Amino acid sequence: MNPDLLKEWSSLGVNGLPYLIPIHPNLVHLTLGLFIVAIAFDIVGVLYPLDKAAFKFLAIPVTRSSLFDVGWYNLLASAIITFFTVMAGLFEVSLAVPLTDVTSAWGLHALETMILHGVGGVLILTLIVGMTVWRGFQRYSWRKDMARQVQWSYLAAGLFVFALMFVQGTLGAHLGAEFGIHVTADQMLHLGENPNQL
Repeated sequence: MNPDLLKEWSSLGVNGLPYLIPIHPNLVHLTLGLFIVAIAFDIVGVLYPLDKAAFKFLAIPVTRSSLFDVGWYNLLASAIITFFTVMAGLFEVSLAVPLTDVTSAWGLHALETMILHGVGGVLILTLIVGMTVWRGFQRYSWRKDMARQVQWSYLAAGLFVFALMFVQGTLGAHLGAEFGIHVTADQMLHLGENPNQL
């Protein structure tokens, strides 16, 4: 972002944001948790006939439909929260002033990493919303009278999104850890200040 434009926002803290703690990383972990739980419960629901004896042995009262319920509602929540995750990320990256003399472990510079992370976030949002629509059709229309609510292709797509989330998360980690974006201590050290004095 243009540094002169940043000067107009007089209340930016040391981390470069108008608030103390970045919002995006916290929402990212909520998105990840909800999505992972959704796909995991759908996988357990699909494998329920194999696991039924284990549930009975452990005295866990569970039905196949309740596993699919957990998968559906977590995916729906993930789709909703991911909109806020991406919005917070795009806002925070627009205020970013990364360390320019650093190259990431993947050999990328800050601007390349920010662009890839931003595009990746929008792509993952699109995929999660698409999977939610797909899952909704399976739940309420295509497979509503079947014991197994989800298709194998849906689960495979969920595992593919997991892989994309890993790449996306690594890019985000590079932005914070290597380029010091919105990491107060990194920015202070780069400026030659002592974080322990504040």
